[in-house]
Amino acid sequence: MAPRTLVALLTLPLLSACASSPSSRPPAPARTPARAPDTVEQGVALYQKGRYAEAEAVLAPASGVQALAYLAASRVRLEQYPGAEAAATEALRASPTDAVASAALGEALVAQGKLDEAIQRLTPIIQADPRLPYAHYWRGQAYQRKKQVARMVDDYQAVLRLAPDAPEAPALKALLGSLQ
Repeated sequence: MAPRTLVALLTLPLLSACASSPSSRPPAPARTPARAPDTVEQGVALYQKGRYAEAEAVLAPASGVQALAYLAASRVRLEQYPGAEAAATEALRASPTDAVASAALGEALVAQGKLDEAIQRLTPIIQADPRLPYAHYWRGQAYQRKKQVARMVDDYQAVLRLAPDAPEAPALKALLGSLQ
């Protein structure tokens, strides 16, 4: 008997047994249902699309640092500064150097004219993590409004060093250039 015929004859009973016995077939791969985005991911996506009121509505009942930070950021964009301050403060209690929460806190405080408080609250955040450009930016804004130019310059230079492509960079460069 030719070797090919022998192989065919030996595998034929196996193939027919597999075909006739469903339990001996390997199971079909289970389909993994597409994971629906969780509430926080949905809220962050809405924020990033500029849909701040919708983001706030989705994030307000959510929990966790990221939810609170983006809730604060959404409220800043909606000019709800006291609510933004409260949400950012809560996020920073859990994560003292959260970049989004620190930026939202700084912007909320400066927008409310709480310049000394902005400086007081952003300084320890910057000391804990000096790589947060928007913490420097908002502290620099507070210093600028208080006319403390040397401190403002230090913070704005830090922003330019940390985030040279930030949307605020051209204006900061122009301002710093005008001081020379």
